[in-house]
Amino acid sequence: MSKKIALLGFLFTFMFGSMAYAHPGRTDSNGGHTCRTNCGNWGLSTGEYHYHNGGGTTSSSSSSSSSSSSSNSININDKDCTDFATYDDMIAYWNAKGYSATYDPENLDGWGNGQVDDGIPCEAPYGYDLSLINNSPQQKAAIQEEKDNSNGEKAGYPDGLNDAFQEKPSNMSKANGSEAYKVGYAVGYNKGYEEGKKKIESAKTKATNNGYALGKRQDKIVIPSAYATHAGLKKSFEDGFNKAVAERVEEKKKQLKEQGYSDGKKDINSPPKDVEAMYVDVYQEGYDKGQSELKESYIKQGYEAAFTMLKYQDPKLNNDKFVDWYKEGFDSNKEIINIKNEAYQLGKEGEDLVIPSSYKKAEILFKHHYQLGYKEYEDKQNKLKATGGVGAVVLALAGGGLYRFRKKRDEKKKFN
Repeated sequence: MSKKIALLGFLFTFMFGSMAYAHPGRTDSNGGHTCRTNCGNWGLSTGEYHYHNGGGTTSSSSSSSSSSSSSNSININDKDCTDFATYDDMIAYWNAKGYSATYDPENLDGWGNGQVDDGIPCEAPYGYDLSLINNSPQQKAAIQEEKDNSNGEKAGYPDGLNDAFQEKPSNMSKANGSEAYKVGYAVGYNKGYEEGKKKIESAKTKATNNGYALGKRQDKIVIPSAYATHAGLKKSFEDGFNKAVAERVEEKKKQLKEQGYSDGKKDINSPPKDVEAMYVDVYQEGYDKGQSELKESYIKQGYEAAFTMLKYQDPKLNNDKFVDWYKEGFDSNKEIINIKNEAYQLGKEGEDLVIPSSYKKAEILFKHHYQLGYKEYEDKQNKLKATGGVGAVVLALAGGGLYRFRKKRDEKKKFN
């Protein structure tokens, strides 16, 4: 029985001794300290003095001696981990003091006796962001990561800018370094690439305008050295130049076509000399159009003249070609055939002369052929009158002969 009691006592002492040992905090030269706050969390009473790391003895004399020694070596202004309500409060204190793994005068990192543990004071709660702790390995790693990220972004931007300006596909394979460096490089590269696309578009617009200006002045292209080594800028310059040259060609062709048209209307054939064939062709096209309209005007004159002429007469023109066109128009007028026929028929039937309004422009022609028809009508009437007198005499003679014939016949019958 006595052995069991002794064993239980040993276990009790071991368990509570371990609990007292387990909590963190600054210790004195004897390896112990007095608990001031949150003592119940560690199985202690407020103000209770206890040891860490197996320091001290179990005798009351030793405790008194240690307590006395502790009170002589401990600075009452030093903080203990149990002095802070939250871990964030403790970290704020640690950072404000500038403490680190190599500078911890209040011994908040570790288990006492001035021995530094890992630079993480008072054992951080699970999941706590250790990079918030001043001079912690995690903070140093975070600072290095941020530095790598920044350096990567600075290196990526000009690469992206240049690739886009050279109109190359996006390519971030040149990034070498930590993962943070690569991430920063990608960010910088994409920014530079977008800016490079804007820059090259602006440069191409300028190249196009410069090429256009040159094309307006001359036919021979001379590519500036600034564009000659860049395929996109070179093409933009050439496109602008070619556009201006094409516009000048079209403008010249337009002018020559108009000149040809004007000359054709005046019957003056003066094609350009010492020029490309296409310019001669467009002049001739304009000239032919002018000639066609000029011819049509003389044909129309001849056509209209046919309404007023009883017999064709050449116009007083000093150009045989114009006279021929005039006569062609005169001969092509088929309307006058109907006018002549209707006028003649009207006269031939002895009707009064009434000219239809649609024939007013051919009044002379209509009257003339009416009179021809009317003359025929009069001749016919005169013939009819003459024929009527002769017929009466013939009838009278014929009647007398018949009478005498019948009389002789009757007398002969009578004698028989």
